[in-house]
Amino acid sequence: MGICHPLPLIAMAACLAFPAVAKAEPAIDVTIKDHHFTPAEIHVPAGKPVTLNVKNEDETAEEFESHDLKIEKVIGGGTSGTVRLRPLDPGKYSFIGEYHEDTAKGVIVAE
Repeated sequence: MGICHPLPLIAMAACLAFPAVAKAEPAIDVTIKDHHFTPAEIHVPAGKPVTLNVKNEDETAEEFESHDLKIEKVIGGGTSGTVRLRPLDPGKYSFIGEYHEDTAKGVIVAE
């Protein structure tokens, strides 16, 4: 009879002891076009982190800014960026495009 090597058994035991339970956080696509955000009202689950995938279809840069959330992220013209939201309490959190705040406005609703 052959000798059974313990490493495969240890590896298998580790996989059973620590199953993969991490779930990817929700991602929401947001577009900047003609200095407007679409969607302008973004609904997110309260108490869970969320990623916003922001695509700027304008030729000029825009800054995604929220004083409520203490977030600032410049998204270059014709590029995309990621804004990560921490778990939020239920409520409404406003955001603007700082470079065109007269038209680039929105709100995140955590519910």
